[in-house]
Amino acid sequence: MQMKIHSVNIIDTFAEAFPTTAARVLVTAVSVEWARVAATAATGYATSVIGCDAEAAIERELAVDETPDGRPGVSVLFFAFGREALEKAVVNRVGQCVMTCPTTACYNGLPVGEKSIQVGGKLRFFGDGMQISKKLGERRFWRVPVMDGEFTCEDLFGTVKGVAGGNLLIVGSCALATLNAATAAVAAIRAIPGVIAPFPGGIVRSGSKVGSKYKALRGSTNTAYCPTLRGVAPTELADGASCVYEIVFDGLDLVQVERATAASIRAACLPDILAITAGNYGGKLGPFHIRLHDVLIRYPNEED
Repeated sequence: MQMKIHSVNIIDTFAEAFPTTAARVLVTAVSVEWARVAATAATGYATSVIGCDAEAAIERELAVDETPDGRPGVSVLFFAFGREALEKAVVNRVGQCVMTCPTTACYNGLPVGEKSIQVGGKLRFFGDGMQISKKLGERRFWRVPVMDGEFTCEDLFGTVKGVAGGNLLIVGSCALATLNAATAAVAAIRAIPGVIAPFPGGIVRSGSKVGSKYKALRGSTNTAYCPTLRGVAPTELADGASCVYEIVFDGLDLVQVERATAASIRAACLPDILAITAGNYGGKLGPFHIRLHDVLIRYPNEED
C-alpha cells in the first residue's frame, strides 16, 4: 500500500524497538538554568546502550508547582538494560553531575514499588558520616553536606519497563532541507510526554547496521543509506537522494513511542523530503514492531 503526506512517500515498513528499564529523575535548582546545566551534564554521552551505560535526555522543564521542593527544575529520563545497569548509571551520573552543580536537588519522578533503584541511599556516603535523612510519608530523603549548604537526594527511584529504539530515517534531496525536517521531527517528539530523543540534538548522522567486517565491532555505518556509497554498495536510496538523517527515540511505554512516531513523521514531511522510512533488523532485535502506516492511521491528523 502506498501512503504519502504532502508528496512525501511513507515507506510501508516498521521500526524495531526493544524493552529497557527506565527511570525519571527530577532535578531542581535555584533557577531553571542551573537545573538544566546539571541535567545536560548528567545526560552527556548517553546516546545508545550499545556503546554507553544508558540512554538519557531531558524530557521537559518543570514549573515550581510540579516539583517536590517548589523550585524550578527539569525532568530527565534514563533507559538501560535492566535495573542493576540503570541504578549504576543513575548513581554515577547524579553523583558526578547533579550533586556537583550549584544549588541542585534530585527527586524521584515515578511511583516506587518493588522494582526500584537506590540513588540517595548510595550517594549519602559522600557526607562522610555527617549526612542525615528525613522521611516524609513513605519517601526518604538524604541531606548531604556540601560547600553551598546541602544536597538533597531522594533515597529510592521507581522504575518501569520502557521501550527503546523507536526510529525514523528521513531521506532528502538536500542536506539543509533534510536537517530542517529532522529538527522538526525532534520538536514533535519532545512535545510527547514520556519520550526522549537521546542523540545530539535528537538527530543521528551516523546511522548503523548490525555487524561489521571488523570482528571487534558489533555495528558499522549503514551503507545502504550513505549517499557517497551509491554505486559501490547496495543502496536503499531513491534517485535524487543526497542526505539521510535518523531520529532515535525512547519512551516510558509503547503507546507514547507510537504517538511520537506518528507525530514526527508528519512534522518531517517538508519540501525536498523524498521519503520517510525506518530501521529494523528483520524482527531479530526486539519484540516491538512499530509499523509506520499503522501508527499514522491509529493516531490521525486532520491535516493529512
